[in-house]
Amino acid sequence: MPPEAVPAADASRLRRRGFALEGITLGWNVIGVVVLALASITSGSVALAGFGLDSLIEIGASTVVIWELSGSGERRQVIALKLIAGAFLSLALYLLLQSGAALVLGHRAAPSPQGIGWTAITAVAMFSLAAGKARTGRTLGNPVLAAEGRVTFIDGLLATAVLTGVLLDDLAGWWWADPVAGLVIVYYAVREAWHILRHMH
Repeated sequence: MPPEAVPAADASRLRRRGFALEGITLGWNVIGVVVLALASITSGSVALAGFGLDSLIEIGASTVVIWELSGSGERRQVIALKLIAGAFLSLALYLLLQSGAALVLGHRAAPSPQGIGWTAITAVAMFSLAAGKARTGRTLGNPVLAAEGRVTFIDGLLATAVLTGVLLDDLAGWWWADPVAGLVIVYYAVREAWHILRHMH
């Protein structure tokens, strides 16, 4: 539905809903950075460390949308998107080196009940938030909110991939599953950076 087709009262309500969805995402990822940092340090898990860094990037993505919903200028949004793209590329480089080294050296992460619990809950939360953002963005006619909803959906997929890798390592002894899950995030980070930069021109 085009923005002009949405009555002012409905647009205001939908915008408030968008703020609420982004606020929940922001708060969730702030907590996630701390939880995953502690879990990755304790277990030595490359995948959990990478997912923690991804949560940090998601904080930036949510901030961009909050700016946009607030009616901030386009120049600020462009600068923020460039910073997010750069952060994605830095994350990809870090994980590529870490996962590569873990695979070569045969590094085995220690069990991490905390990491398993958090990634499982995060997967459910991100899928739910993504659905809400996509629906609100479409109704409001806001492509930025709808696009960030797709990023949140991918975040849910990443949580599932990381959870699978950590569980296979812990339960089946497949030590390589953890760094391979980290490589999944490498692919995602490069793809998202490319998508952001390509659509800015």
